[in-house]
Amino acid sequence: MGNQNSRLNLIDLNDYPVSWWLKLLELGHRIVSDPSEYSEACKGKIMGTLFYEPSTRTQMSFQTAMLRLGGTIIGFDNPATSSVAKGENIKDTTKIVSGYADIMVMRHPVAGSVKAAALTADCPVINAGDGGHLHPTQTLTDLLTLKEEKGTLEGLTIGFCGDLKNGRTVHSLIKAMSCFPDNKFVLISTPELALPVYIKDVLSASGLEYKEVTDLEKVIGELDVLYMTRIQRERFASDEEYEAQSGNYILDAKKLAKSKLDLIVLHPLPRVDEIAVEVDDDSRALYFKQAKYGMYIRMALILTIINGWGTPLPVMKGKIHQHIECSNPKCITHQERYLPHWFRGEGTTLVCEYCDERTLVE
Repeated sequence: MGNQNSRLNLIDLNDYPVSWWLKLLELGHRIVSDPSEYSEACKGKIMGTLFYEPSTRTQMSFQTAMLRLGGTIIGFDNPATSSVAKGENIKDTTKIVSGYADIMVMRHPVAGSVKAAALTADCPVINAGDGGHLHPTQTLTDLLTLKEEKGTLEGLTIGFCGDLKNGRTVHSLIKAMSCFPDNKFVLISTPELALPVYIKDVLSASGLEYKEVTDLEKVIGELDVLYMTRIQRERFASDEEYEAQSGNYILDAKKLAKSKLDLIVLHPLPRVDEIAVEVDDDSRALYFKQAKYGMYIRMALILTIINGWGTPLPVMKGKIHQHIECSNPKCITHQERYLPHWFRGEGTTLVCEYCDERTLVE
């Protein structure tokens, strides 16, 4: 397993330079403008979809994208109906499916699982979400939405509202938008659900302006983009604490009336009650359109990966330290014990190649 294949996969968007992202977005724009031109672009190609956990938008979006490109689909959306239920490991499942398919899309509840699959797969692999770790195609969806609707990825004031601590979509989009000049970030949450320090470090390193506030209504008028997320009741010590805070983070017509006329409201979905249904009919509410853009950018991504448009990368960049265990109990290496223990870095702190968790070495 030490001999890696170098091929075009998408495990982490940050593996690729911004120039590659922009080429993807440009192709996405062309597909939005004329989808029919691409209706046979993947004729004769097969996509394997391996969804080890439930998904509505991501799974259907990928499947629809491949069908609209003229390709076909194999796979499962419930591991209980596959050999996984008999105890088959990730390597064997993905090795078999990658022998049948030209491209493979995988979602799995454990961090690092998709990278583990890409290590031995016989076709390119796309990460459709690996636990709370990464979800690169949601970030691409958000970037295409911003580019199409605002005409730029620069000079925007973006508000992120809700659970900023646990939201992988928030973390990924902030990291992506910090690569573009003159953006400003308004972080709207309770202190308990504030953005993690390591993401604030990304913002600080970028030199871009950001501020943390607790009241959405007070800052909504400053924003060009409002990215809503669900406040999770289970994160609070009591229902009383939740009720006291959650009202601040429900977007309704009254709050929206204080915003710019060209504000756009995004949400990775699913929503619960953080955006009132009355907002849906407002022209600023773009979360359903955002989901549709997700299909177009996945069409662009499938085309790009399947045709190898870009520089192939080795799956792993570091070294194998088989005697060292990853410090993250939710890392795939603790579940799939045959995996080599890949780490990058030197000295007393190593970073797991699968889940990006830091591990201190004695």
